[in-house]
Amino acid sequence: MRSHLLSSIAALSGLVPQLALRQGLALPALGSARSFAKAADSGAWANLPREVRIVEVGPRDGLQNEPKRVETAQKLELVRRLVESGLNTVEATAFVSPKWVPQMSDHKEIMSHLMAAIEGSNAAISFPALVPNLKGMEAAVEAGAREVAIFASASESFSKKNINCSVEESLERFRPVLELAESEGIRVRGYVSCVIGCPFEGRIQPDSVAELSRKLVEMGCYEISLGDTIGCGSPGSVSRMVRRVQQDVSTDKIAVHFHDTYGQALANILASLQLGVAVVDSSVAGLGGCPYAKGATGNVATEDVLYMLQDLSIETGVSLENVVETGDWISKELGRRNGSSVARALLAKAGEEEEDQKPSDAQKIREILLKN
Repeated sequence: MRSHLLSSIAALSGLVPQLALRQGLALPALGSARSFAKAADSGAWANLPREVRIVEVGPRDGLQNEPKRVETAQKLELVRRLVESGLNTVEATAFVSPKWVPQMSDHKEIMSHLMAAIEGSNAAISFPALVPNLKGMEAAVEAGAREVAIFASASESFSKKNINCSVEESLERFRPVLELAESEGIRVRGYVSCVIGCPFEGRIQPDSVAELSRKLVEMGCYEISLGDTIGCGSPGSVSRMVRRVQQDVSTDKIAVHFHDTYGQALANILASLQLGVAVVDSSVAGLGGCPYAKGATGNVATEDVLYMLQDLSIETGVSLENVVETGDWISKELGRRNGSSVARALLAKAGEEEEDQKPSDAQKIREILLKN
């Protein structure tokens, strides 16, 4: 069923046959890296969840601020590759004004293609779309979206700067969105931004995060993603924040979303896992950033998260090799440095192994990497 879905996405994007499905290709050196990772003793981490669901946000949160226009066919190919890697939740687009986010101006075409690709299938794959208001929600419904995401900030200043209204006003804007979602049978995920710090207010109190999270759940959100928008958190502040939210929101409704500005994202994810959180947002190749926070880097890289989870014997159902290949491809398409430390290390190792191969073998490896 997944193979049929992938073929459908590729066909709808007009990329068949030149973008045919890959047949079990693997990067050189990944096997040895995985063996090393699996050798770690997970006994000390016995209380961690057995499985973690990865929510891939690269096609939306990762691409929305890219200065270079990304074509619709490229976006669809990115989604196809991510789904092929085993990712079941891929945030696909945002139904926002092209005036404010021109990179997402093809939202209707993206969603229509993806919904057509999964029509009639029972594949457990979701393509959420961000909606800022009722108008965006109505457009998402028209395009066939089956899951959407709304967002609110734990910081009053950030809310006014980002969406030009107070936190409470933003919640009022979303009430009709959730009412329409309920009538259409559409799932709604809630994002809470600035859960640790704000570029305008500084540190954010955990009580504010917990209160906002509770309100979003009461309004109908099935899950709340706690976002460290400017990446200033570390395990201590993150643990305090998550524990406080857990007093008001069930842990099975909590996800985490970390940016890696201070290099703390993986440590913060591990701290969250130790508290029972089992849903993690990430972005292939570390794509993304925050336009309202100077110096804020991209989301934590999906490759880096997978490498850590693999070492902890936590199941994800996602192929690290395929995600590395995908991150390498999209980074080249965008003309930017790959933001994943794991991917850079593995790709560098692959390059070293190429040098040790016979010329014919090295050429085959190089062709595989270039095509994927």
